[in-house]
Order: sequence, then structure tokens, then C-alpha cells
Amino acid sequence: MASKILMGDMPELMENILKHLNNEIYSLYSEWTCLKLGNPYSPFYDSILITLLFKLFLENGAILHELGLYNSEFLKFELEIFHSLEQNVQFYSRLQHLSLHIISNSGIEDFAILLRILAKNTTNISALKLFVGSDYESQLIHTLFSILIRFIKSQEQLRKFILEGYNCSTEFYGIISALESQKNTLQEVILKGCVFSAEFEVLNNCKNLETLRILYCDMELLKILDYNISTLEITHSQIEVPFVVQILEKVGKLLQRLKFETDIVIQEESLLLEALNSFCPNIIYLCITDIGLSTQFLELIGNLQKLQFLSLGYAYHTPKEERKIQVVQFAKILSSTLQYLDLALGFSDTLLDSTFDILLDHCNAPLKKLLISNRSLNNEKNTKALIRYCTRIKTLNHVGIVNHCDLGDDVRNELEKYVTLAPYKHIVVNC
Repeated sequence: MASKILMGDMPELMENILKHLNNEIYSLYSEWTCLKLGNPYSPFYDSILITLLFKLFLENGAILHELGLYNSEFLKFELEIFHSLEQNVQFYSRLQHLSLHIISNSGIEDFAILLRILAKNTTNISALKLFVGSDYESQLIHTLFSILIRFIKSQEQLRKFILEGYNCSTEFYGIISALESQKNTLQEVILKGCVFSAEFEVLNNCKNLETLRILYCDMELLKILDYNISTLEITHSQIEVPFVVQILEKVGKLLQRLKFETDIVIQEESLLLEALNSFCPNIIYLCITDIGLSTQFLELIGNLQKLQFLSLGYAYHTPKEERKIQVVQFAKILSSTLQYLDLALGFSDTLLDSTFDILLDHCNAPLKKLLISNRSLNNEKNTKALIRYCTRIKTLNHVGIVNHCDLGDDVRNELEKYVTLAPYKHIVVNC
């Protein structure tokens, strides 16, 4: 029987368990199981159901691989569960992914007890995700966080750490500092909604840290952090380009994957492109959501000789004839290493739609995946251009389409003779 991933709202979860295991409960033994409990948006997480669920797994020898917990008034553990967990170490001894959403005062005591139990026999967590709110009774949160800090320090191979703050949290009670104990194993850090504090400086000691994702955080984080990374993602309503330039200068030659999901002030675009051109010659993945096909940008793309993945959110309105010239230049300078081109970035239409045929007719890059809007293909000249490209280059395997279901049947049937069409989200490649 195939391994089962069990997650979701509790009634649906219990229904799925009973449906799949009605006549073969023995098959649950040794299967990897994923549990998500305490979803604050569902009113069905009462102690009786949770107790029944844990009893089902524990009594039939299941092994837990991933655990997600949301503390809320609906997440309550019976004492029987804690006792059973202490007696059935095998159930969680191979736990590798732990997610804790600490969003209220409710259930914090149960969280603390559960963490104590896990810490005794769970030392191989590879990914830890924390969502930390800000409104707590001080004694409760300090008790939980002190246990969480000990839990982090007890781990032997923590590779990925995700911290999501609420309303730009500024206080993490030593959780970040505890990552000092993981300085030899930590490889990826994702920070969302966090304001800089001195605790973050400990990340500079994590010499194997390769991936940093800063999402809607204080830009001071970029200014202070100083380590070698190969993947950098920045998401913000508007970035402060001078800070970004500083970090690019520090990590430039090692940087291979870069994503900017933000608005760039036109006056600072030149500064950013100059920094990328000067400091980042080894990029293989580049994603920028707000950029024009300026001479400086075209020069950058032409210089990135190792570029394999390119995602663009084209933002500039330029005169039609000028745009055609820019698109021809852009198509011609695309690297022979390029295999993935995203011209939609999730939007239903782009400013390149009107010149899509020109782009394809002048493109010699051996693309394997092309992501576009459905508007690009609901146009006969663009459809014919795509067919010409497929026939001429012979490398394109998939075309990802935003609003895939809106594509006309006639167009779909004709194109599928040459290439596989798929929804955008199914083939998009993230940084």
C-alpha cells in the first residue's frame, strides 16, 4: 500500500484514515505520516478527536515524519496522550520536520509539555518552522521559549530554519541566538515579517549557510548580515537598493540564485543593474518582478553566460517600435545555456504579449520550459510563432500558461501536437 500523507481538517482527516485503513489497519505500520493539528480556522479540533487520532497511530506502530501544530483554544491534549507518547518513542523518533504556530496564549502549556517529550528522543530535526505572534502573557511565553531553545540546541542536523513574525516582531527571546549551536549544519534560513535585532548577528557564525530568504522584513537585516550565500531571495513592497548593493558586493561571486520580488524605484534601477553586472557573474537563476528592457539590463543578460533560469515581470510601457527593437535585442542575447524562461510571473497578461511572436522568431536559446499568459496564445500570430520555434529549436518540452483553463480548445489542440501545455503553477521553478 502506498505511503499515506495525512493532513487537513480533523473530520476529513478521520474520514480519510477510516476509509483507507478500514480493512488493512496493519498497513499503517512503519509508514511515514504527516500530521497538522490545531488549525485555528477550523472549530473541529477538540481533545476527543485528537486523542482518538493519536491512539490510532500509536497503537498501530506508525512512524511520524512531519508534525505541524497550531496552538489555539481548539488544540487540547488529554493526559493520556502525553503518557502514550512517553511510552511510544518509536512514533516520533524519526521526526524530521517540525512546524509550530504560536499564535495565542491558549494551549501554550500543552505545547511546552509536548516539546519536553519530543526533546528527549528527537534529535534529527532537519527543518524547523516557527510562526511567532506578539501578544502573550510573559510567563507562559518565556516558559515555552526556554524549552524551545533547549530543543534547538539538542538537534544534531538542523539544516533549514524558518521564522515568521507577526506584525514585524522584534523580540524572539533567544531563539535566534540558539542557532549558534547549529552553526555547522544550518544551510537555509527564511525570515518573514521580522525586524532586525542583535540576535540575528549569530547567523554570521553559520559558515555553511547557503540560502537566505528575507520576506517583508526590516532591510537592516541586509546591512548587517555578512556571510557567503549562493541563493538570495528578497520580497518587499519596495527595496532599498543601496543596502542590496552592499550585500551583492559581499557575496557576488558565489551568488548563483537571485530573486527580487519587489518594486524598484526607477532612479535606483541603474544602480542595481550595475551592481549585478559588476559583482555577480555566476548567476544561473535570476528573477526580477519589476524591470524594463533597458540597454543596461540587456547588457547584464548578455554577460550572464551561465544563466539557466530567467523570470521577468516586464513593467515598462514603451513606444511600439522601440519595444520591438528591444525585444529583438533581448531574444538574440539570451544565453545558449538558458533552458527556462518565465515571462508572466503569475500575472494574466504582460507587456511582452504584443511582441511575443517577435521574441520567439529571434530566440535561439534551447528552452525546455516557457511560461506565458493565456493572452499570448489566444492570438494566431503568436500561436504560429510558438509552433515555428518548436519546429526550429526542437528543445521545448512544456509551456506553462497563466489561466490555463481559459485557453481555447482549438488553440490547445493545435499546440499539443508540438509541446505539452500545463497550468503555470505546475511547472514554475522557484528560487
